[in-house]
Amino acid sequence: MAAPLGIHFRLAWDTFARYRLRTALTVLGLTMGVATLIGVMTLIEGASTFVGDKVANLGTGVFRVAKRSFDITNLEEFYSSQRNPDITYDDFVAVREGCSQCEAVGATISTRVRARRGNLEASDVTLEGQTSEMADISNREVERGRYFAVGEERLAAAVCLIGSETADRLFPSVEPIGRSLRVGRETLRVIGVFEAVGSVLGRNQDLFVVIPLSTYRRMNGLRQSLTIEALAGEGERFQRAQDEARVILRSRRNIGPREKENFYIGAAESYIALWETISASFVIVFGGVSGIASVVGGIVIMNMMLVSVAQRTNEIGLRRACGARRVDIQRQFLTESVLQCFAGGALGVAAGLGGAWLLRTYADFPAEMGWSSAAIGVGYAVAIGLFFGIYPAIQAARLDPVDALREDR
Repeated sequence: MAAPLGIHFRLAWDTFARYRLRTALTVLGLTMGVATLIGVMTLIEGASTFVGDKVANLGTGVFRVAKRSFDITNLEEFYSSQRNPDITYDDFVAVREGCSQCEAVGATISTRVRARRGNLEASDVTLEGQTSEMADISNREVERGRYFAVGEERLAAAVCLIGSETADRLFPSVEPIGRSLRVGRETLRVIGVFEAVGSVLGRNQDLFVVIPLSTYRRMNGLRQSLTIEALAGEGERFQRAQDEARVILRSRRNIGPREKENFYIGAAESYIALWETISASFVIVFGGVSGIASVVGGIVIMNMMLVSVAQRTNEIGLRRACGARRVDIQRQFLTESVLQCFAGGALGVAAGLGGAWLLRTYADFPAEMGWSSAAIGVGYAVAIGLFFGIYPAIQAARLDPVDALREDR
Protein backbone atom coordinates (compact mmCIF):
# COMPACT_ATOMS: atom_id res chain seq x y z
CA MET A 1 0.00 0.00 0.00
CA ALA A 2 1.34 3.43 -0.96
CA ALA A 3 2.32 5.84 1.79
CA PRO A 4 -0.25 8.56 2.60
CA LEU A 5 0.35 11.93 0.95
CA GLY A 6 0.66 13.61 4.35
CA ILE A 7 3.77 11.56 5.14
CA HIS A 8 5.39 12.77 1.90
CA PHE A 9 4.64 16.38 2.84
CA ARG A 10 6.02 15.92 6.35
CA LEU A 11 9.21 14.29 5.09
CA ALA A 12 9.62 17.02 2.47
CA TRP A 13 9.25 19.68 5.16
CA ASP A 14 11.89 17.96 7.30
CA THR A 15 14.25 17.90 4.30
CA PHE A 16 13.71 21.59 3.60
CA ALA A 17 14.42 22.43 7.25
CA ARG A 18 17.60 20.35 7.14
CA TYR A 19 18.90 21.97 3.92
CA ARG A 20 17.64 25.54 4.30
CA LEU A 21 20.21 27.32 2.11
CA ARG A 22 19.88 24.85 -0.74
CA THR A 23 16.10 25.09 -0.60
CA ALA A 24 16.17 28.91 -0.52
CA LEU A 25 18.47 29.13 -3.55
CA THR A 26 16.34 26.65 -5.47
CA VAL A 27 13.14 28.58 -4.73
CA LEU A 28 14.81 31.92 -5.58
CA GLY A 29 15.76 30.83 -9.09
CA LEU A 30 12.19 29.93 -9.98
CA THR A 31 10.78 32.98 -8.20
CA MET A 32 12.69 35.28 -10.54
CA GLY A 33 11.45 33.51 -13.65
CA VAL A 34 7.80 33.47 -12.56
CA ALA A 35 7.97 37.12 -11.37
CA THR A 36 9.20 38.16 -14.81
CA LEU A 37 6.43 36.18 -16.50
CA ILE A 38 3.71 37.64 -14.24
CA GLY A 39 5.09 41.16 -14.64
CA VAL A 40 4.99 40.92 -18.43
CA MET A 41 1.48 39.44 -18.42
CA THR A 42 0.02 42.11 -16.11
CA LEU A 43 1.66 44.99 -17.97
CA ILE A 44 0.59 43.80 -21.42
CA GLU A 45 -2.94 42.98 -20.27
CA GLY A 46 -3.31 46.39 -18.62
CA ALA A 47 -1.84 48.28 -21.56
CA SER A 48 -4.08 46.36 -23.99
CA THR A 49 -7.16 47.36 -22.00
CA PHE A 50 -5.98 50.96 -21.88
CA VAL A 51 -5.29 51.10 -25.62
CA GLY A 52 -8.68 49.61 -26.40
CA ASP A 53 -10.61 51.90 -24.07
CA LYS A 54 -8.66 55.15 -23.94
CA VAL A 55 -5.71 55.72 -26.26
CA ALA A 56 -7.62 55.34 -29.51
CA ASN A 57 -10.13 57.82 -28.09
CA LEU A 58 -12.68 56.61 -30.62
CA GLY A 59 -16.17 55.42 -29.91
CA THR A 60 -18.06 52.66 -31.69
CA GLY A 61 -18.60 53.35 -35.38
CA VAL A 62 -16.04 56.17 -35.62
CA PHE A 63 -13.24 56.40 -38.17
CA ARG A 64 -10.45 58.92 -38.74
CA VAL A 65 -8.94 60.43 -41.87
CA ALA A 66 -5.39 61.70 -41.46
CA LYS A 67 -2.18 62.56 -43.27
CA ARG A 68 -0.26 59.73 -41.61
CA SER A 69 -1.19 56.15 -40.86
CA PHE A 70 -2.29 55.16 -37.36
CA ASP A 71 -0.41 51.85 -37.35
CA ILE A 72 2.88 52.48 -39.14
CA THR A 73 5.59 50.03 -38.08
CA ASN A 74 7.78 50.47 -41.17
CA LEU A 75 10.27 53.36 -41.06
CA GLU A 76 10.25 53.80 -44.83
CA GLU A 77 6.47 54.07 -44.85
CA PHE A 78 6.64 56.64 -42.04
CA TYR A 79 8.99 58.88 -44.01
CA SER A 80 6.85 58.43 -47.10
CA SER A 81 3.71 59.52 -45.23
CA GLN A 82 5.49 62.70 -44.11
CA ARG A 83 5.42 63.83 -47.75
CA ASN A 84 1.64 63.45 -48.03
CA PRO A 85 -0.33 66.70 -48.47
CA ASP A 86 -2.03 68.03 -45.35
CA ILE A 87 -5.68 67.38 -44.61
CA THR A 88 -7.13 70.88 -45.05
CA TYR A 89 -10.22 72.60 -43.74
CA ASP A 90 -11.69 72.41 -47.26
CA ASP A 91 -11.14 68.63 -47.20
CA PHE A 92 -13.08 68.48 -43.95
CA VAL A 93 -15.95 70.54 -45.38
CA ALA A 94 -16.06 68.33 -48.50
CA VAL A 95 -16.32 65.13 -46.43
CA ARG A 96 -18.86 66.67 -44.05
CA GLU A 97 -21.10 67.75 -46.93
CA GLY A 98 -20.54 64.76 -49.21
CA CYS A 99 -20.63 61.77 -46.84
CA SER A 100 -24.31 60.77 -46.84
CA GLN A 101 -23.65 57.70 -44.68
CA CYS A 102 -21.97 59.74 -41.94
CA GLU A 103 -24.08 60.79 -38.97
CA ALA A 104 -21.57 63.48 -37.96
CA VAL A 105 -18.21 64.67 -39.27
CA GLY A 106 -15.78 66.73 -37.20
CA ALA A 107 -12.19 67.89 -37.34
CA THR A 108 -9.38 68.27 -34.82
CA ILE A 109 -5.90 69.79 -34.69
CA SER A 110 -3.44 70.07 -31.83
CA THR A 111 -0.16 71.57 -30.62
CA ARG A 112 1.83 71.89 -27.37
CA VAL A 113 1.49 75.03 -25.28
CA ARG A 114 1.85 76.44 -21.77
CA ALA A 115 -1.30 77.33 -19.87
CA ARG A 116 -1.32 79.83 -17.00
CA ARG A 117 -3.63 81.17 -14.32
CA GLY A 118 -2.16 83.82 -12.10
CA ASN A 119 1.14 82.50 -10.79
CA LEU A 120 0.21 78.89 -11.61
CA GLU A 121 1.49 77.33 -14.81
CA ALA A 122 1.18 73.99 -16.63
CA SER A 123 3.73 73.18 -19.32
CA ASP A 124 3.54 70.68 -22.19
CA VAL A 125 -0.23 71.05 -22.36
CA THR A 126 -1.96 69.73 -25.47
CA LEU A 127 -4.06 72.49 -27.05
CA GLU A 128 -6.75 70.91 -29.22
CA GLY A 129 -8.89 72.76 -31.71
CA GLN A 130 -12.14 70.94 -32.44
CA THR A 131 -15.33 71.51 -34.36
CA SER A 132 -18.59 71.42 -32.43
CA GLU A 133 -19.47 68.03 -33.98
CA MET A 134 -16.80 66.42 -31.83
CA ALA A 135 -19.19 66.61 -28.89
CA ASP A 136 -21.12 63.73 -30.53
CA ILE A 137 -18.11 61.90 -32.00
CA SER A 138 -15.46 61.81 -29.27
CA ASN A 139 -15.82 59.28 -26.47
CA ARG A 140 -14.48 61.76 -23.93
CA GLU A 141 -17.09 62.54 -21.33
CA VAL A 142 -17.69 66.04 -19.98
CA GLU A 143 -17.81 65.56 -16.22
CA ARG A 144 -18.76 69.13 -15.30
CA GLY A 145 -20.03 72.02 -17.38
CA ARG A 146 -20.78 71.70 -21.10
CA TYR A 147 -19.28 71.49 -24.57
CA PHE A 148 -19.11 74.63 -26.70
CA ALA A 149 -22.05 75.35 -29.01
CA VAL A 150 -22.17 75.80 -32.80
CA GLY A 151 -22.62 79.56 -32.35
CA GLU A 152 -19.55 79.80 -30.16
CA GLU A 153 -17.53 78.01 -32.81
CA ARG A 154 -18.90 80.26 -35.54
CA LEU A 155 -17.92 83.36 -33.57
CA ALA A 156 -14.51 81.95 -32.54
CA ALA A 157 -15.47 82.44 -28.90
CA ALA A 158 -12.71 82.49 -26.29
CA VAL A 159 -14.04 79.45 -24.41
CA CYS A 160 -12.44 76.14 -23.53
CA LEU A 161 -12.85 72.76 -21.89
CA ILE A 162 -9.99 71.30 -19.90
CA GLY A 163 -8.74 67.89 -18.82
CA SER A 164 -8.82 66.83 -15.18
CA GLU A 165 -5.03 67.20 -14.79
CA THR A 166 -5.16 70.73 -16.22
CA ALA A 167 -7.89 71.54 -13.71
CA ASP A 168 -5.82 70.12 -10.83
CA ARG A 169 -2.74 72.14 -11.78
CA LEU A 170 -4.35 75.48 -12.56
CA PHE A 171 -7.40 75.35 -10.27
CA PRO A 172 -6.18 73.28 -7.30
CA SER A 173 -8.58 74.72 -4.74
CA VAL A 174 -11.37 76.37 -6.74
CA GLU A 175 -14.07 75.32 -9.17
CA PRO A 176 -12.71 76.03 -12.70
CA ILE A 177 -16.10 76.45 -14.41
CA GLY A 178 -16.61 80.14 -15.23
CA ARG A 179 -13.00 81.10 -14.47
CA SER A 180 -10.28 82.01 -16.96
CA LEU A 181 -6.86 80.77 -17.98
CA ARG A 182 -4.32 82.07 -20.48
CA VAL A 183 -2.77 80.28 -23.45
CA GLY A 184 -0.26 82.50 -25.19
CA ARG A 185 -1.87 85.92 -25.45
CA GLU A 186 -5.42 84.56 -25.38
CA THR A 187 -7.62 84.55 -22.30
CA LEU A 188 -10.04 81.61 -22.34
CA ARG A 189 -13.08 81.07 -20.16
CA VAL A 190 -13.51 77.52 -18.87
CA ILE A 191 -16.96 76.11 -19.63
CA GLY A 192 -16.33 72.41 -19.02
CA VAL A 193 -14.06 69.79 -17.44
CA PHE A 194 -13.59 66.29 -18.89
CA GLU A 195 -13.55 63.23 -16.67
CA ALA A 196 -10.17 61.70 -15.89
CA VAL A 197 -8.69 59.20 -18.32
CA GLY A 198 -5.36 58.33 -16.69
CA SER A 199 -1.78 57.90 -17.84
CA VAL A 200 0.00 55.44 -20.09
CA LEU A 201 3.75 54.86 -20.33
CA GLY A 202 4.26 57.86 -18.08
CA ARG A 203 2.28 60.18 -20.39
CA ASN A 204 -0.66 61.94 -18.75
CA GLN A 205 -3.76 61.79 -20.94
CA ASP A 206 -5.64 64.52 -19.01
CA LEU A 207 -3.29 67.46 -19.52
CA PHE A 208 -5.07 69.28 -22.33
CA VAL A 209 -7.22 72.26 -23.29
CA VAL A 210 -9.94 72.00 -25.95
CA ILE A 211 -11.10 75.09 -27.84
CA PRO A 212 -13.27 75.69 -30.93
CA LEU A 213 -11.39 75.10 -34.18
CA SER A 214 -12.16 78.65 -35.29
CA THR A 215 -10.59 79.97 -32.09
CA TYR A 216 -7.54 77.81 -32.69
CA ARG A 217 -7.29 79.20 -36.22
CA ARG A 218 -7.38 82.76 -34.89
CA MET A 219 -4.67 82.00 -32.35
CA ASN A 220 -2.32 79.76 -34.37
CA GLY A 221 -3.59 79.49 -37.92
CA LEU A 222 -4.11 76.11 -39.61
CA ARG A 223 -0.56 75.44 -40.74
CA GLN A 224 -0.75 71.77 -39.68
CA SER A 225 -2.72 68.88 -41.04
CA LEU A 226 -6.21 68.35 -39.64
CA THR A 227 -7.61 65.01 -38.56
CA ILE A 228 -11.14 64.32 -39.78
CA GLU A 229 -13.31 62.17 -37.53
CA ALA A 230 -16.63 60.72 -38.65
CA LEU A 231 -19.42 58.92 -36.82
CA ALA A 232 -21.10 56.40 -39.10
CA GLY A 233 -22.82 53.70 -37.07
CA GLU A 234 -21.86 50.06 -37.45
CA GLY A 235 -21.86 47.21 -39.94
CA GLU A 236 -22.23 47.87 -43.66
CA ARG A 237 -23.02 51.54 -43.13
CA PHE A 238 -19.69 52.03 -41.39
CA GLN A 239 -17.84 50.57 -44.39
CA ARG A 240 -19.92 52.56 -46.89
CA ALA A 241 -19.17 55.77 -45.01
CA GLN A 242 -15.42 55.06 -45.21
CA ASP A 243 -15.75 54.33 -48.93
CA GLU A 244 -17.58 57.64 -49.46
CA ALA A 245 -14.90 59.59 -47.59
CA ARG A 246 -12.21 57.79 -49.61
CA VAL A 247 -13.91 58.62 -52.93
CA ILE A 248 -14.34 62.28 -51.95
CA LEU A 249 -10.67 62.74 -51.06
CA ARG A 250 -9.36 60.78 -54.03
CA SER A 251 -11.47 62.96 -56.31
CA ARG A 252 -10.29 66.18 -54.66
CA ARG A 253 -6.66 65.10 -55.02
CA ASN A 254 -6.99 63.72 -58.54
CA ILE A 255 -5.76 60.27 -57.53
CA GLY A 256 -6.12 57.77 -60.36
CA PRO A 257 -7.78 54.34 -59.98
CA ARG A 258 -4.43 52.53 -59.69
CA GLU A 259 -2.53 55.22 -57.82
CA LYS A 260 -1.72 54.92 -54.13
CA GLU A 261 -3.68 57.13 -51.76
CA ASN A 262 -1.83 59.98 -50.06
CA PHE A 263 -3.99 59.88 -46.94
CA TYR A 264 -5.05 57.24 -44.42
CA ILE A 265 -8.40 56.08 -43.10
CA GLY A 266 -8.51 54.05 -39.90
CA ALA A 267 -10.72 53.13 -36.97
CA ALA A 268 -10.00 52.12 -33.39
CA GLU A 269 -9.04 48.71 -34.71
CA SER A 270 -5.97 50.33 -36.30
CA TYR A 271 -4.64 51.35 -32.91
CA ILE A 272 -5.50 48.00 -31.38
CA ALA A 273 -3.82 46.14 -34.27
CA LEU A 274 -0.69 48.25 -33.81
CA TRP A 275 -0.61 47.53 -30.09
CA GLU A 276 -1.15 43.81 -30.69
CA THR A 277 1.90 43.82 -32.97
CA ILE A 278 3.98 45.63 -30.35
CA SER A 279 2.71 43.53 -27.44
CA ALA A 280 3.39 40.31 -29.38
CA SER A 281 7.02 41.39 -29.65
CA PHE A 282 7.06 42.11 -25.92
CA VAL A 283 5.64 38.66 -25.19
CA ILE A 284 8.27 36.96 -27.36
CA VAL A 285 11.20 38.90 -25.87
CA PHE A 286 10.22 39.03 -22.20
CA GLY A 287 8.42 35.69 -22.29
CA GLY A 288 11.61 34.18 -23.68
CA VAL A 289 13.63 35.79 -20.90
CA SER A 290 11.27 34.51 -18.21
CA GLY A 291 11.17 31.10 -19.89
CA ILE A 292 14.96 30.87 -19.86
CA ALA A 293 15.04 31.95 -16.22
CA SER A 294 12.43 29.32 -15.36
CA VAL A 295 14.26 26.58 -17.25
CA VAL A 296 17.48 27.54 -15.49
CA GLY A 297 15.57 27.36 -12.21
CA GLY A 298 14.28 23.92 -13.21
CA ILE A 299 17.78 22.72 -14.07
CA VAL A 300 18.98 23.99 -10.70
CA ILE A 301 16.15 22.08 -9.04
CA MET A 302 17.05 18.89 -10.92
CA ASN A 303 20.72 19.30 -10.02
CA MET A 304 19.89 19.93 -6.37
CA MET A 305 17.60 16.92 -6.31
CA LEU A 306 20.32 14.70 -7.78
CA VAL A 307 22.71 15.96 -5.12
CA SER A 308 20.03 15.26 -2.54
CA VAL A 309 19.64 11.70 -3.84
CA ALA A 310 23.40 11.17 -3.51
CA GLN A 311 23.43 12.59 0.02
CA ARG A 312 20.41 10.61 1.20
CA THR A 313 21.23 7.11 -0.06
CA ASN A 314 21.24 5.73 3.49
CA GLU A 315 17.82 7.27 4.14
CA ILE A 316 16.50 5.81 0.88
CA GLY A 317 17.97 2.39 1.66
CA LEU A 318 16.51 2.42 5.19
CA ARG A 319 13.05 3.34 3.89
CA ARG A 320 13.22 0.61 1.25
CA ALA A 321 14.34 -1.92 3.92
CA CYS A 322 11.37 -0.90 6.07
CA GLY A 323 8.94 -1.69 3.26
CA ALA A 324 8.75 1.50 1.17
CA ARG A 325 8.20 0.73 -2.49
CA ARG A 326 9.87 2.40 -5.48
CA VAL A 327 6.70 4.38 -6.14
CA ASP A 328 6.87 5.77 -2.59
CA ILE A 329 10.43 6.99 -3.15
CA GLN A 330 9.44 8.55 -6.49
CA ARG A 331 6.48 10.31 -4.92
CA GLN A 332 8.67 11.56 -2.07
CA PHE A 333 11.18 13.26 -4.35
CA LEU A 334 8.50 14.52 -6.73
CA THR A 335 6.66 16.02 -3.74
CA GLU A 336 9.81 17.85 -2.68
CA SER A 337 10.38 19.16 -6.21
CA VAL A 338 6.78 20.31 -6.69
CA LEU A 339 6.60 21.94 -3.25
CA GLN A 340 9.78 23.94 -3.93
CA CYS A 341 8.43 25.02 -7.31
CA PHE A 342 5.03 25.85 -5.82
CA ALA A 343 6.74 28.04 -3.23
CA GLY A 344 8.85 29.69 -5.93
CA GLY A 345 5.77 30.20 -8.10
CA ALA A 346 3.74 31.70 -5.27
CA LEU A 347 6.57 34.08 -4.34
CA GLY A 348 7.07 34.93 -8.02
CA VAL A 349 3.37 35.72 -8.43
CA ALA A 350 3.44 37.90 -5.32
CA ALA A 351 6.54 39.72 -6.57
CA GLY A 352 5.10 40.18 -10.07
CA LEU A 353 1.72 41.45 -8.86
CA GLY A 354 3.43 43.63 -6.25
CA GLY A 355 5.61 45.20 -8.93
CA ALA A 356 2.56 45.77 -11.15
CA TRP A 357 0.71 47.40 -8.24
CA LEU A 358 3.66 49.72 -7.58
CA LEU A 359 3.79 50.73 -11.25
CA ARG A 360 0.06 51.36 -11.38
CA THR A 361 0.05 53.31 -8.11
CA TYR A 362 3.22 55.38 -8.37
CA ALA A 363 4.09 55.46 -12.08
CA ASP A 364 0.55 55.65 -13.56
CA PHE A 365 1.29 52.62 -15.71
CA PRO A 366 -1.89 50.69 -16.65
CA ALA A 367 -0.97 47.34 -15.12
CA GLU A 368 -3.94 44.97 -14.95
CA MET A 369 -3.75 42.54 -12.03
CA GLY A 370 -5.91 39.43 -12.43
CA TRP A 371 -6.32 36.04 -10.77
CA SER A 372 -5.87 34.34 -14.13
CA SER A 373 -2.28 35.59 -14.30
CA ALA A 374 -1.64 34.29 -10.79
CA ALA A 375 -3.08 30.87 -11.62
CA ILE A 376 -0.98 30.64 -14.79
CA GLY A 377 2.16 31.58 -12.88
CA VAL A 378 1.66 28.99 -10.14
CA GLY A 379 0.61 26.32 -12.63
CA TYR A 380 3.69 27.06 -14.72
CA ALA A 381 5.94 26.68 -11.67
CA VAL A 382 4.34 23.38 -10.65
CA ALA A 383 4.77 22.07 -14.22
CA ILE A 384 8.48 22.99 -14.03
CA GLY A 385 8.73 21.09 -10.76
CA LEU A 386 7.10 17.99 -12.17
CA PHE A 387 9.17 18.01 -15.36
CA PHE A 388 12.55 18.57 -13.75
CA GLY A 389 11.79 16.43 -10.70
CA ILE A 390 10.94 13.23 -12.56
CA TYR A 391 14.51 12.19 -13.42
CA PRO A 392 15.92 12.60 -9.86
CA ALA A 393 12.87 10.77 -8.48
CA ILE A 394 13.44 7.87 -10.87
CA GLN A 395 17.12 7.76 -9.96
CA ALA A 396 16.25 7.64 -6.27
CA ALA A 397 13.70 4.86 -6.79
CA ARG A 398 16.22 2.76 -8.75
CA LEU A 399 18.69 2.58 -5.84
CA ASP A 400 19.12 -0.97 -4.55
CA PRO A 401 18.28 -0.97 -0.82
CA VAL A 402 21.24 -3.23 0.07
CA ASP A 403 23.73 -1.07 -1.86
CA ALA A 404 22.18 2.08 -0.43
CA LEU A 405 22.62 0.83 3.14
CA ARG A 406 26.28 0.04 2.44
CA GLU A 407 26.99 3.68 1.53
CA ASP A 408 29.09 5.58 4.07
CA ARG A 409 26.98 7.75 6.31
